[in-house]
Amino acid sequence: MVAHRAGNDLGSLRRAERAQVAVVEADLHLFAGRIEVRHLKTAGPIPLLWDKWTVASARTPRLLLGDLLEAAAPLTTLMLDLKGADRRLATAVAAALRERPRQLTLCCSQNWVQLEAMRDLDYVRAVHSVGSLRQLQSLRKRLAAEPVYGVSIDDKLLSQERMADLRRRTELVMTWPVRSVADARRLGSWGADGLITDHYEVLAPLLRRTEAKEAS
Repeated sequence: MVAHRAGNDLGSLRRAERAQVAVVEADLHLFAGRIEVRHLKTAGPIPLLWDKWTVASARTPRLLLGDLLEAAAPLTTLMLDLKGADRRLATAVAAALRERPRQLTLCCSQNWVQLEAMRDLDYVRAVHSVGSLRQLQSLRKRLAAEPVYGVSIDDKLLSQERMADLRRRTELVMTWPVRSVADARRLGSWGADGLITDHYEVLAPLLRRTEAKEAS
């Protein structure tokens, strides 16, 4: 299970670690030369951070990638979601990961060019994020030309047949959003390796209990 956005705040990071999820996801933005960990977007010259129905002051304290890497437990696998098209972000993230290498780090992005900077880091795995049918078509073309380690794909784009096709072509298939145990069981039965959810504190223990009952 992947704790969606749980790495964007150190409190939610700790809750995800207590829930024993497999992976903690965090969103990365490059701003004023710093790698900020947040989902909220900047608003140009307007001193606000925003996303859909959420607005916050631009003076709100912002978590930095270095702080997240230092705070995460050694065995916590982080999935760093690189936002935007500025390739300096990928270069800066690669440099930060060289300074603080971990057992395993996943780097994902819908802007796949960002993932190229991670190629020489043997403890980093690139995950191609797919949020639209157009991106799925582009992914199929890429898979026909070269191998891809992992894919993170919106559930609305999936069917059992598409999942099987991705499983044949990649080592890791993750999907979002997982909102219920029923979602988790359906996607797991199709072969999903990673279930990305905001509800990890509820779903993780429920699924563990369900799996334990089925095994006994």
